[in-house]
This record gives sequence, C-alpha cells and structure tokens, in this order.
Amino acid sequence: MMIVIIIVSVLISLAIGFLVGMIYRKKVAESKIQGAENEAKRLIDLAKKEGENLKKEEIFKAKEEIMNNRKELDQEIKERRGEVQKQEARLIQKEENLERRSENFEKREQELERERQNIENQQVELEKLHEQEMIELQKIASLTKEEAKQRLLAEMEKEITAEKATLIREKEQKAKEDANKNAKEILCYAVQKCAADHSQETTVSIVALPNDDMKGRIIGREGRNIKALETLTGIDLIIDDTPEAVVLSGFDPLRREVAKIALEKLIDDGRIHPAKIEEMVEKAKEELDATIKEEGERAVLETGVIGLHPDLVKLIGKLKYRTSYGQNVLNHSIEVSNLARIMAEELGLDAKRARRAGLLHDIGKALDHDMEGTHVEIGVEVLKKYKENPLVINAVEAHHGDVEPQTLEAVLVQAADAISASRPGARRETLEAYIKRLQNLEEIADSFEGVDKSFAIQAGREIRVIVKPEKISDDQMTILARDVSKKIENEMDYPGQIKVNVIRETRTVDYAK
Repeated sequence: MMIVIIIVSVLISLAIGFLVGMIYRKKVAESKIQGAENEAKRLIDLAKKEGENLKKEEIFKAKEEIMNNRKELDQEIKERRGEVQKQEARLIQKEENLERRSENFEKREQELERERQNIENQQVELEKLHEQEMIELQKIASLTKEEAKQRLLAEMEKEITAEKATLIREKEQKAKEDANKNAKEILCYAVQKCAADHSQETTVSIVALPNDDMKGRIIGREGRNIKALETLTGIDLIIDDTPEAVVLSGFDPLRREVAKIALEKLIDDGRIHPAKIEEMVEKAKEELDATIKEEGERAVLETGVIGLHPDLVKLIGKLKYRTSYGQNVLNHSIEVSNLARIMAEELGLDAKRARRAGLLHDIGKALDHDMEGTHVEIGVEVLKKYKENPLVINAVEAHHGDVEPQTLEAVLVQAADAISASRPGARRETLEAYIKRLQNLEEIADSFEGVDKSFAIQAGREIRVIVKPEKISDDQMTILARDVSKKIENEMDYPGQIKVNVIRETRTVDYAK
C-alpha cells in the first residue's frame, strides 16, 4: 500500500514539476519576446533619428549649393551687365562720332557749294574777258575771227603740202632702193607658205566643230577625254585658238582617219566620255574597213581588173590612205594601170596583164607599216600567198629593177611607174624620209619587252609608249623611258629633241547583273 502511495506521490510530484517547468518556460519565452520587441522599438527609434539627421544634412547641403549657384549667377549677371554697359557706352560714343562727322560733312558740302558758285562766277567773268579780248584783237588785226581762221588754215596747208611732197619723194626713193630686197623676201615667204600647206595635207586633218564650247567637252575633266582619244588612236589632238576647229596630227593616215571619224561621231552624238570614246573608235575602225573595201572595189572597177582575191581588193583600197613621196599611192596605182594598158594596147600586147600588174605593183605599200622588208618584197610575198599569175608577180618584182623583167608587159609597168612618178609636183622625197623616221621611232619603242603599243606624235618630237601594267611596274617605267631615249640617241639622227612619254594604265571591269 505504501508503495502505491509512494508511486502516486512521485507521479504527483512529477506532474507538479512538469507544470511548474512549463509555467517557467512560458515566462522565460514571454520575457525574451518582450526584450526583442523592446530592442526592435529601440532600433526603429534609432533609424528614425538617423534618417532625420541625414535628411537635415541633405537639406542643408542643397540649401548651401543653391546659395553657391545663386552667388555665381549673381556674379555672372553682374559681369554681363558690365559688358552690356561697356557696349552701350561704345555705341553711344560711335553715335556721337557719327554725328560729329555728319556735321563736318554738311559743313564741307556747304563750303564746296560756295566754291563751286565762286568758280562759276569766275568762269562767267573769264568768258566776258575772252569776248572783249577777241573784239580788241579783231580791231587791231582788222580781221574777223573767221577770216583769221581761214588765213591760218591756208598757211598750214601750204606747209603740210610741202612736207607731204618731200616725204612721198623720200619714201618712193627708199621703195625703189629696197624693191629687189622686198621682192626676194616676198617670194621666199610665198614658197615657205606653199611648202608648209603642202606638207600639212599629209600629216594633219581638220575636224570642224559646231561651236567653240565643244573644245572643252572634247578635252574633258582634267583632260581625260582627249587623253583617252589620243591613247586609243595614237593621234595627237591639237586644240588651240583656231575658231570652231580641232587639228588631228599624226604620220599614219589610217590612225588619223579613225580619229577623225570617231571625233565626228562623238560631236554628232554629244555624249563625250572615255567609255563612249572607246565605242566610237571601234565603230570608226569598222567604218574605215568598209571604206577601204569600197575604195578597193572602185579601183578594180575603174581599171577593169577582174578575178582578184577579196583580200587583195582590200589591200588596194588601203592604199588610199598611203602616200609615197607625197603622192597618193591608190591614185598612182590606178594611173600606172591605165598607162600600162594604153601602151600595151598601142603595141598589141596583153592589155589585161599590163593593167593588172600596174594596179598591183605597189600593193606592198599597204603592209610595209606592219611587215619588215621593202614594199616590193612584201608585195611579191602577198601575191604569191594568193596564187597570183607568175608573170604578174614578175612585173611587180621588176618594176624597180630588182630582177630582170620576163615579159614586155613588165617593162611597160616600169615605164608607166616612171611616168606617173616623174610628173612635176607628183612626189616629194622629204616626206618619205620623214615618215620612215617616225616608223623607225615606233619600232625602237616596240622592241622593248613589256611595251603594248607605241605612237609617234607631235611630228616626231614625242613618242608615246603604252606599257603592259602586269609586266612593267611604276618604278620600271622610269628605267624603260631612259632606255628608250638612249636607244633613240644611239640609232637615229633627228633635229632637236624627242620626248619619251611612258604611260601605264590599269583597268578593272566588272558587271552588275
């Protein structure tokens, strides 16, 4: 029983202890919660106080900054007011100066007006005095004004007549003494003018312009148009003060004709730029080829030669643009053909063979610019290529005595060639030598590696060398120009000096599709 009581007592004690512990833990928790709330309140109060302090500091700083800005603004306003006041003072001073000057001008104007009035009064008085003096002089001389004037003029005329007569006699005497000298000078001048014009016909062409404004368009911006045309044709364009005209200068008549046709087409079209120039030059070459063919057919028809190969007909037409000692080779060939035919008919020989050989005797001159050898050798080679009659080939080969003639018709071709060439004024030796010199000049330039093409221009005073840009660099251009000039000096004889102009041009072409 006691055990039960003890157990119950123990349980009761444990229950009471547990309850007491729970109550104690609750009070401890409540005290901690209360402390935490107090600490939170304290932190909140402290944060509020710090916020208030920061707010007051920021407000103080803002007020201080506003005060500083206000002071700076006030200072700037004061400075600007000072400047404005200074400008106002200067303007006031200028106005005062202008007013003083205006007053001075008015005073000066009044003074000038008074002086002008005085001068007019003095002029009136002088006129009155002059009239009185004239009246007194007329009374003293017993002559009127008109009578004195007429007498004075008569005396002067006598003196002038005598002086004129003396001067005329002196001039006539001097003219008689110088007559012989003047006549010689006039004749020499006339001969020189005639020679210049005659030579010019075979080296230049003149293109008429619709107006002088076209010259500027032909030259183009920074000269690009004229450079393109000269480069593509090898012809020198001379644009000077000659009204409504451009001169094309070049020893090669085919190039000159291409340049002339292309320039005329450009003028008619009105659009002048490098691309258009290239197009027109190509068209001009095509047109020249057609003209050459027409001239060849005309020559064949005029001489009555039949059965010629079309290529030979074209070569004959090309002779229209070739001269020999100043004589047109196509006209010369036609003339030789007709002369040989006439003589053959009179002698009862083969007239067809004679006129055929006469027409073909100088055909090599159509190719001597492009091939090496004399025109006789080139002509024989070409005729053999197109399987011409051997007797005709012999007549061509023998017309300068290089071989013995095999037929009488060949002898007649020799005679006809001599007759046509020996007419007074038919040929000039100097022009042939001049063209040969220009050809040699181009051959020297073409002999160097990397040269694309070369053109002798400015009457042989300049050689324009166009190089291949992929083979010749800018630095090598200088060396090439020097080498060309040295070779010209060593191999040629020429008057004056020759300008070597080396041109390197790179082009890039693409197409927008």
